[in-house]
Amino acid sequence: MSKNIQVTTVGGGCFWCIEAVFQQVQGVEKVVSGYAGGNAPGKPTYREICSGLTGHAEVIQVTFDANRISFEEILVIFMTTHNPTTLNRQGADIGTQYRSVIFYHDEIQQEIAQQVIEKVQSYYADKIVTELIPLPIFYEAEDYHQNYYQNNKSQGYCEYVITPKLATLRKLYADKLK
Repeated sequence: MSKNIQVTTVGGGCFWCIEAVFQQVQGVEKVVSGYAGGNAPGKPTYREICSGLTGHAEVIQVTFDANRISFEEILVIFMTTHNPTTLNRQGADIGTQYRSVIFYHDEIQQEIAQQVIEKVQSYYADKIVTELIPLPIFYEAEDYHQNYYQNNKSQGYCEYVITPKLATLRKLYADKLK
């Protein structure tokens, strides 16, 4: 069977968390941590992003085979593995860089994303605040942010935030995981 490679870009708090989630999903070919949605000139640095002054979000760019997992399934996993109802916050991570956002790549992605947001709204008591906007420039994050969880599983943040998130992922989506 030939591949149907597609790309999506999403942000849901710390990119280490959502990168670790999507590296587990069947049909995902590649996950790259990065930044998007800001207004600073040139390629931003992690330090600049953390200041909250650039307007960028921590995001991941997911390359996936749509013959194995649909864009809709990718978004449902995304929307249910972070809290899309908190504005500019995920857990203890606070700031615009941690906002929930879907950067669509074309009108089809925009339409599907809107449908997914409406569909999963019933899962939450509070209103979903996930931004849905066209993808501006995507900047790849520094090398030490790539594969962060895989390379740092014993680090405190990984043990206390990411490992439990992956346990929940396995319970919810065991049939979709590698």
